[in-house]
Amino acid sequence: MTVIPTPIVDEQGHRETVAVDKRSKSRNKDGTERKKPHVIITIIMGIIALAWLFPLLGLLITSLRPRSDVEATGWWTAILSPFQQAWTFEPFSQAWTALDAGTTFWNSVAVTVPATVLPVMFAAMAAYAFTFFEFRGKEVYFAIVLGLMVVPVQIAVIPVLQLFVWFGNTTGIEIIGQYPAAWIVHATFALPLAIYILRNYMQTLPNSLIEAARVDGASHFQIFWRLIVPMSVPALASFAIFQFLWVWNDFFVAYLFIQSGPNQVLTQGLYTLLGQYGQGWQRVAAGSFITLVVPLVIFFALQRFFVRGLTAGSVK
Repeated sequence: MTVIPTPIVDEQGHRETVAVDKRSKSRNKDGTERKKPHVIITIIMGIIALAWLFPLLGLLITSLRPRSDVEATGWWTAILSPFQQAWTFEPFSQAWTALDAGTTFWNSVAVTVPATVLPVMFAAMAAYAFTFFEFRGKEVYFAIVLGLMVVPVQIAVIPVLQLFVWFGNTTGIEIIGQYPAAWIVHATFALPLAIYILRNYMQTLPNSLIEAARVDGASHFQIFWRLIVPMSVPALASFAIFQFLWVWNDFFVAYLFIQSGPNQVLTQGLYTLLGQYGQGWQRVAAGSFITLVVPLVIFFALQRFFVRGLTAGSVK
């Protein structure tokens, strides 16, 4: 242990020297030991961040260049000679008009918000049952839920389409091409992961509160809405972020179940910006940045819940 002499003045005014642990200066205000920054880890994470941002930088530069320059040279040449480029915001104006952003934006909102709320709501109820209820076959049912997590939506596309067509022919209510088609598909395939995350989080909640509420005569409905939901906000918010980003950026489900027309979303509009012969890359780049605004706002507004919710229940 390394010590250093430190002068101390007593009550009579005499000076004396005592040994003070040098490590005490490397402590936080709460008394915990201050950890030294890991330089290597910081460098590695910085390199990973730059690698992720590199394509985004290329997208931004492409969206600010005229079509002639985009077709003539690569976007990286603009970095080498930035003052010799003809920068323009015309691709953003063209993309906004071609996307019909005033309509497709609200269509995306109409698809994304219910497709996020529905799986969160039903998964929270199912996770509460798997955590605090005792019934026969509970572990088997939960194992089935875990197995459904590995089933991709692409495998079930044809059976789901056939089911929607049969339902429309039987009842006369057309689902394909309407918002509920996307709601059902997105919510259904998001439920297994949502149940898994929320159950792991609810298992970390103090069981004594639940027992106290039951002693006081609270029903399961009251316990769920007044205790479990408020305490599960980090997990609910983390999955809501994940689901929102997935649905907002989705093209596959929207292309098959909403199709083109008055209900098409932003991602479908981005595909049309490319043009028949792929000559609209600068407009696609600008349109991509337009669609990025909402996911970025949602993520940065709720990011403090993201890691807390996803890692909850990993260590008990």
